[in-house]
Amino acid sequence: MLPSSIHILDPTMSSVPNQSSCRNTESFSLDPDFVASYAETKPPFGFNGLGEIVYRRTYSRLKVDGTREQWFETIERVVNGTFCRQQEWADRNMLGWDACDAQRKAQTMYDKIFTMKFLPPGRGLWAMGSPLTEERRLFAALNNCAFVSTSKMWDNIDGARPSKPFVFLMDAAMLGVGVGFDTRGAQAAHAQNILVGNPHSAHARTVTFTVPDSREGWVESTGLLIDSYLAYEHVNYEFDYSQVRAAGLPIKGFGGVTSGPEPLRELHQLIRHALDKHIGQPLSVTAIVDLMNLIGKCVVSGNVRRTAEIAFGDPHNPEYIDLKNYDVNPHRAAFGWTSNNSVFATVGMDYSDVSRRVQKNGEPGFQWMENARRYGRMGEENTRDTRVEGANPCNEQCLESYELCCLVETFPANHDSLDDYFETLESALLYAKTVTLLPTHWPETNRVMLRNRRIGTSVSGVAQFITRHGLNELRTWLDAAYARVQEIDSHISELFCVPKSVKTTSVKPSGTVSLLAGATPGMHYPESRFCIRRVRVSKSSDILPALEEAGYFIEDDVVDKSSMVVEIPVDHGEGVRGLRDVSMWEQLALAALLQKYWSDNQVSCTITFDPASEGPQLNNALDYYQYQLKGVSFLPRIDYGAYPQMPYEAIDEATYNKMARNIKSESQLHLVRDSEKKDAEAERFCTNDSCTI
Repeated sequence: MLPSSIHILDPTMSSVPNQSSCRNTESFSLDPDFVASYAETKPPFGFNGLGEIVYRRTYSRLKVDGTREQWFETIERVVNGTFCRQQEWADRNMLGWDACDAQRKAQTMYDKIFTMKFLPPGRGLWAMGSPLTEERRLFAALNNCAFVSTSKMWDNIDGARPSKPFVFLMDAAMLGVGVGFDTRGAQAAHAQNILVGNPHSAHARTVTFTVPDSREGWVESTGLLIDSYLAYEHVNYEFDYSQVRAAGLPIKGFGGVTSGPEPLRELHQLIRHALDKHIGQPLSVTAIVDLMNLIGKCVVSGNVRRTAEIAFGDPHNPEYIDLKNYDVNPHRAAFGWTSNNSVFATVGMDYSDVSRRVQKNGEPGFQWMENARRYGRMGEENTRDTRVEGANPCNEQCLESYELCCLVETFPANHDSLDDYFETLESALLYAKTVTLLPTHWPETNRVMLRNRRIGTSVSGVAQFITRHGLNELRTWLDAAYARVQEIDSHISELFCVPKSVKTTSVKPSGTVSLLAGATPGMHYPESRFCIRRVRVSKSSDILPALEEAGYFIEDDVVDKSSMVVEIPVDHGEGVRGLRDVSMWEQLALAALLQKYWSDNQVSCTITFDPASEGPQLNNALDYYQYQLKGVSFLPRIDYGAYPQMPYEAIDEATYNKMARNIKSESQLHLVRDSEKKDAEAERFCTNDSCTI
C-alpha cells in the first residue's frame, strides 16, 4: 500500500482538465486549482525528514517574493518548464499542440514526481523552469554528464583550436556538468611529431587580455593561454583580472558566492608551469591529465563547489597508470584527486598488474569499449551506437565526444504493481526526451545529440526492492519494463518527430535525489541498515526552529561556524543488508543482472571489497565479468576511524529507535515558509561521493 501521506491524483482532474487550461494560444501552465490541491499535503520525503532537509538546502529556489519554494511549487516550476519547452518545439516546427492532452500528461507527471515514483535529475529539479533556462537559455545545465575526446584536438576541424577539449570541460564543469575525457591526444601528438610551442620566445608578441566577469570570460582566457603553447601563434598572453568581482558576493543563477579572481589567476600560473616543462616536446599523457585536473581544481575553488572528472587511458602505459602514484609524480598530489582514473580495458587482457594497483587504492576503474559499442543490453547486439568513445564520470553512460546526457531516476520499490510502474515510465521518459529537444551553446554537442537523443532512465532503491520482493521479481519487472520503455520511446519520438533514442536505460549511482525519496542509491547497498545521517543547515534558515521543535538533535558545526549540524536517524528498511554482508561477488552478479535485463547504456557500479579476503580475487573477478559488464570500479573497504560529525555513522537498532522516538510524527516542517535570502545551490550532476570532487 502507498503511504497515507501520498496524495492520490483525482482521476477527474487528469482526464478532464479545466477548459481554461486547454487554450492552444497561451503559454503552457498547469491548472492552478490542480496545483493548489497539493499545497497542504505532506510530501512523502524519505528517511525521517532527511529528504526534506536535503530538498530545502539543494532544490528549493528563491521566489520573486523573496521566500523559498515548497515542494508542490518546485514541481509546478519543473513541470511547467518541461511542457513549455514541448510547446515551443511544437510551435517552432509547426507540429500542432493539443493543450488538453498536454494538461493531462502534465498533471500525471506532477503527481508522479510529488509521490516520488520518479524524479528528474537534481539538475532538472534545480534548473528546469528557472531563469537559467527560461531567460538565459542555458539548457546544457539540465544535463548530468558529458564526455570529450582529445584524439582530434590537433585536426583543426571547423577551425577548432587545440584547446577545444580543455575549454569544453571547463565550460561544462562551470555549468555543473560532470565530464569524462581521454588521453589520446598525446598519442596523436607523438605520431604526428607535434611539439609544444614557446610563447616566451623572442618572436612572440605580448597581448593583454582583460578577463570579463563571467563564466565565458574565465573559459576564454584559459583557452587563449593553452593555445599560446599548442597553436603556434607566437603570442604571450598577460591577463588583467580587474573586472572579476571580489570574493564573497552572491552568484546569480547558480547560488553560492564569488571566489574572486585568485582561483583563475592560480590556474593560469599552473598551466604555464605545466606546459613550460613540455616546450619543444610532444604533449604528454601527464600534461593532458594535469591540465584537465587543474581546471577541475579551479572550478571547485571558484565556488561551483563540486565537479566531476574521469580520465581514461591505456592500461599498458606506465606513465598513465602511475599518475596517482605520488612517489612517481609528487607534483600531482595537490590536484590529482580531481579525477577518477580508469583504463580502456580490452576483453581477454591480462588484469594481474592493474588488479594489484586496485587492491591498494581502488584505481584504476575499467571500461570495455568493445562491449559498449557492440551491445545494448548485454547479449543484445546493437549497431546504432558504434561511435561512442568514452563515458561520463560515474560510468553509467557511454558517450560520443562532446555528447551530453540527461538521466531520470525511477523507484520501482515505490510502486504497488508493474502496471503502475509502466505509467511512471511514461512520465519519466517524457521529461528526459524533452531535454533532448533543447539546444546547447556548443555546435559540436548539438550535432551529436540531435542524432542520438540519448537518455538514461535509471532505477534506484534496488536493494530495497530485492529485500521486499526477491531477485527474480526484480528481473521480471526490469525485463518487462525495458520492453515498455522502447514502446514509450517510439511513441514520444513520433509525437516530437525526432529519432528514437540510440539508448534509453541506465543505472546511475544517485545521491541526493534518492535521499528525497528515501531510496538506496542505484544498485548499491547501504553501509548499514541503521545509521545517523548528518546534514549542515545555515543558522539563518527558518527551518531550524521547526527541526528543533520536531525533536531532531542539533549542534554547532565544528567546521563552519555559520551552520548547524542536524542528526537524522535513518532506517533503510526491514531486512535490508549492510554492505559488509554483501560480498564482492554478489555485487558483481547484481551489476551483471542489471546490465543484462535493464541497462542498454551502462551500470554505474562501485564494487566494495575487503582488501585482505577479496583483494587477491580481483584478477579472477575481472576475468569472469569482462564478458558481462561494460564498466566497473572498485573500492577497498578501509576503516578510517571515527571523527567529529561524520556524514554517515552506523548505529544499532536500539540507538535508532531511541532517536526516532524523539521525532514528532506530526511535524509540520513542510509548511514552514523559509525566508532565507540565499538561493539553493545547484546539484552538480550526480552527487555520489564516488565520482565527485
